[in-house]
Amino acid sequence: MAAILTIDLDRLADNWRCFSQNVRAGCRVGAVVKADAYGLGAERVVDRLWREGCRLFFVAHGCEGQGVAQALNGRAADIIVFHGCAQGDEALYQAHGLVPVLNSLLEVQRWGAFAAASGYGPAVCHVDTGMNRLGLSPDEFRALMQTPDLLSSLDLQMFMTHLASADEPEAAQNQQQCALFEALMALRPESLRDVPLSVANSAGVMLGQAFHYDVVRLGIGLYGGLALADPAFPVQSVVTLDAEILQVRDVPLGGRVSYGGTWQAMRASRVATLAIGYADGVLRRPQGQLSEVMPAVAIQGQVVPIVGRVTMDMVMVDVTDLDDVSVQPGLRAEIIGPHLSLDEAARRAETISYEILTSYGRCVQLGRVKRCYVEEGTVT
Repeated sequence: MAAILTIDLDRLADNWRCFSQNVRAGCRVGAVVKADAYGLGAERVVDRLWREGCRLFFVAHGCEGQGVAQALNGRAADIIVFHGCAQGDEALYQAHGLVPVLNSLLEVQRWGAFAAASGYGPAVCHVDTGMNRLGLSPDEFRALMQTPDLLSSLDLQMFMTHLASADEPEAAQNQQQCALFEALMALRPESLRDVPLSVANSAGVMLGQAFHYDVVRLGIGLYGGLALADPAFPVQSVVTLDAEILQVRDVPLGGRVSYGGTWQAMRASRVATLAIGYADGVLRRPQGQLSEVMPAVAIQGQVVPIVGRVTMDMVMVDVTDLDDVSVQPGLRAEIIGPHLSLDEAARRAETISYEILTSYGRCVQLGRVKRCYVEEGTVT
């Protein structure tokens, strides 16, 4: 049987409420649902969050925004596209009510021309304050504020920036970016002073209410992955992933496992083979004897290390210390779950929770990973 990725929509809703109850009074809370809601399935995630009261969704691409609009099926919400509007897609944005984030003066000019001709001009202005990824540079923003005609046809709904070090609470860059953002916002003409401001993602929210401004953008925190531990934000795990044990075999002292024989048994061992591999989203990392942090799975509540190289369809785990009843073909191993949290799985794979979730989510489309949902006690 394929690996099974289970999404608990009730826990997703709990996480939404947890953040919503801790933001600054009057702050609007939006959900980032790009990359198919980080691999969890945007259609079901958007539906549940809308029923919880979310009316603001963020995506990366226009096609994702179109999918969110279709999932909403006429229900009112704002859909903001981080990558802006590609030339030629303007009619698509108007048809589905999508709001582009304008990341350069050229985009401001192009969207402004479309707005003047069509009468449809909602937009978000992104100012780069130190991420050096997307957004108007400070000099570009100053030039924009000195050329108000460029904005005359636009319906600006937000000014935003993005923190580069939000998951590092002590990083001086967080305060520096906010200080620059506020200095730039002070240049706005009176007619734009009431346009909402947005700075914080999930980790930014946890930095404190000074970072919340008018709009926050919740992403990984909604889905149960968060690098920061804060008792005010008891985020729950939303996903579990398990795979079938195909076979258990004895490996003699000195025996090697998987391609290249990078793992060698230092004692007579038992190794279980699981029906999941890098084609199913398991990240292929070099596995040798000397790794300080070994990627692992959990079987019957006990964490055991992955040994040897991850292959396309299988991984092997050392189950020598487990009893025979716990490890038998047909039983299932936990890849992510109550004994191996999303963040712990990411730490052991030497990556981040974002990559873990999106890797498995992509494999759902191939049919190699089955995605199911838990909602109000019912599995679908």
